[in-house]
Amino acid sequence: MEPFIFAAMRISKPGWLHWERWPFKLIYFPLSPIWLWYCLRSGSFWFFTSSNPTITFGGMEGEGKREMYEQLPDNLYPKTIYIQPGSDERILSEQLQKHGFQFPLVVKPDIGMKGLWFERIESVDELLRYHRSVPVEYLIQEWNDWPVEISIFYFRHPANEKGVVSGFIHKTLLQVCGDGRSTLLELIQQHPKASGRVEELSVRHSDRFREIIPEGTVYLLSYAANHNRGAFFYNLRDKIHNGLAERFDQLSRQTQFYYGRYDLKVRSIDEFCNGGPFSILEFNGCGAEPNHIYDCGMSLFQAYSVILQHWRALFEISRHNHRNGHRYWNFIRGLKFLQASGRHFKKLENTARPGL
Repeated sequence: MEPFIFAAMRISKPGWLHWERWPFKLIYFPLSPIWLWYCLRSGSFWFFTSSNPTITFGGMEGEGKREMYEQLPDNLYPKTIYIQPGSDERILSEQLQKHGFQFPLVVKPDIGMKGLWFERIESVDELLRYHRSVPVEYLIQEWNDWPVEISIFYFRHPANEKGVVSGFIHKTLLQVCGDGRSTLLELIQQHPKASGRVEELSVRHSDRFREIIPEGTVYLLSYAANHNRGAFFYNLRDKIHNGLAERFDQLSRQTQFYYGRYDLKVRSIDEFCNGGPFSILEFNGCGAEPNHIYDCGMSLFQAYSVILQHWRALFEISRHNHRNGHRYWNFIRGLKFLQASGRHFKKLENTARPGL
């Protein structure tokens, strides 16, 4: 099979012609009247807050990973502890020993966005540099070395026993492949997604920019499998089957999670599709994009059709839950929460990250 990195380069289009490279707000702006219509129909700007009753704000933004993990059986997600910024470094060391953590580790904010401050940590020194810089509560998580990361977009109307897996993608990390002649910096500059991220990538990779990468060697540039961090998504819609939805129906009934996206690690796609094990890295509520619209050759209007189908499902789920006791947030509560969430994310964006 053609390596995903080359598939990504092959389907990319130049600059502004590719809608996927447009700013998020520009992509969604033409759909805003439809979103406002759902607000009017429900009588609430925050109609979505009832979509997932056990997640703050329905998971639109500002929800913590802790509240998600606490709803899951321990065996379904990586071992995790939570660390306050600026806490005593001796306590941090004791926590690592107490819980039996081994390097490499994953660190990321409990309340995060867009992969900001997500890092893979290889040593105690790297962890301490991160700890001294991160401005918010974060989590330390064991590194899952299963080779495949996937996303499942799932929704289920609460009145129905069966839900829908509407999206299934394989996520490959931002990477370059050496040719034995080019330096790492040159490979980055030639890459359709990495070329616009030289400054961002210099935080971690500048000391290797002049290194020639051997032919055939894959060099990972980021461990965050986010589209806005350069990851490539390979659409697996042909592998969706009824048994897949049934597995997530069981989780939905346990967690009251009705709408959103699961990010998972698996040993292989075929094994997972045949009922094999998976580990939940996180699940994202109603703020999750149906990210199977990306990297699969959809036109903008096809992507809009998918988005609108999901918004319709979100509205119907939220309305049902509202009528059955999970009330929409009132305007003042939602506004104050968004303001606090905005301050939190500004702190993440504006605090200088350490060069690990």
